[in-house]
Amino acid sequence: MKILKRNILLNPGPATTTNSVKWSQVVPDICPREAEFGDLMAKIARELTEFVGNHDEYTTVLFSGSGTAAVEAILSSVISDEDYLLIINNGAYGKRMCDIANIYGVDIKEFQSVPYESIDLNRLEHAIQTSDRRISHLALVHHETTTGLLNDVGAIGRICSKHNIELFVDGMSSYAAIPIQMKEMNISYLAASSNKNLQGTAGISFVVSNVNKLKQLKSMRKRNYYLNLYEQYKYFSETKQMRFTPPVQTMYALEQAINELKEEGITARYDRYTKSWGCLIRGIKQMGLSYLVDDDNHSKIITAIIEPDNPHYKFDHMHDYFYKNNIMIYPGKLNHYNTFRIANMGDICYKDIDRFLELLQCYLDDLSILKKIEH
Repeated sequence: MKILKRNILLNPGPATTTNSVKWSQVVPDICPREAEFGDLMAKIARELTEFVGNHDEYTTVLFSGSGTAAVEAILSSVISDEDYLLIINNGAYGKRMCDIANIYGVDIKEFQSVPYESIDLNRLEHAIQTSDRRISHLALVHHETTTGLLNDVGAIGRICSKHNIELFVDGMSSYAAIPIQMKEMNISYLAASSNKNLQGTAGISFVVSNVNKLKQLKSMRKRNYYLNLYEQYKYFSETKQMRFTPPVQTMYALEQAINELKEEGITARYDRYTKSWGCLIRGIKQMGLSYLVDDDNHSKIITAIIEPDNPHYKFDHMHDYFYKNNIMIYPGKLNHYNTFRIANMGDICYKDIDRFLELLQCYLDDLSILKKIEH
């Protein structure tokens, strides 16, 4: 197998893929309506379900699109005109859920929380109890990639169970790395995609759903068409086909990525990510840099690093420096904090992080020289 050029993607997805995942896309052309391809999608859906729940109680609904498509499918398909949705907004992706819900005319109550601190669960429960309307559904991001904050879905699931609230979770950058059990966490709907911790290629998003709750959507007034969760589920259940054209080659890459995840194991994958994160944190501390989220609430997958206090520093310049060295980094997403973000997801290890740190030290040294010359 020819080894393809390998870039180190330290952005929060799409992630660096294995050579075997890349090559798995090179397959004979096939009409996606053939039974063979339908069997492939059914196998993928079943295995995606089994990572987080029992396939007798849960099922996976596949969509063509980025992860936001799956989030939008939930928010636009599940809430009735009588329902009231509480959305936890503690980062850019919580805000995105608010924006999506508003576009569809969903009635929401926004619960704002600091994007780099754990959610105050007492304040959250108080907001539920004192709401002028009964909260029927709650939505949050499990791992908020704005900062690397890991929200306590288990604790929030218990609050939802206590108050008879259905829980939606954006698990985009936690699924396949941080263990999730939907039943134990009281999650009704979970959104994720093919191109982050699964280490597949971009183009497939999916919703893992409680089957009974999914079937109850049959009689709901439809707000959407392409992203209708129940219609996609019903059609696939009857035909083993998506209603619309699937990304064929990407599906083969996802099959290979799933095989590799099963071989490595979710716990082992998270251990590998954690080792890389530990290497990253030790390195930036030695350089005098700091990061936003404390270790107890950190995902250990994405880190928002405070930008250097140097008049010559410019993120775009630093990005281009790393890009020339086959390393891709990402800017921050917080308005009030100057940060850049480093992800350690994907097919990378601590040696790749060592390489990044070595180059970062060289870059910061050059900035220091310029600062000294200026003075």
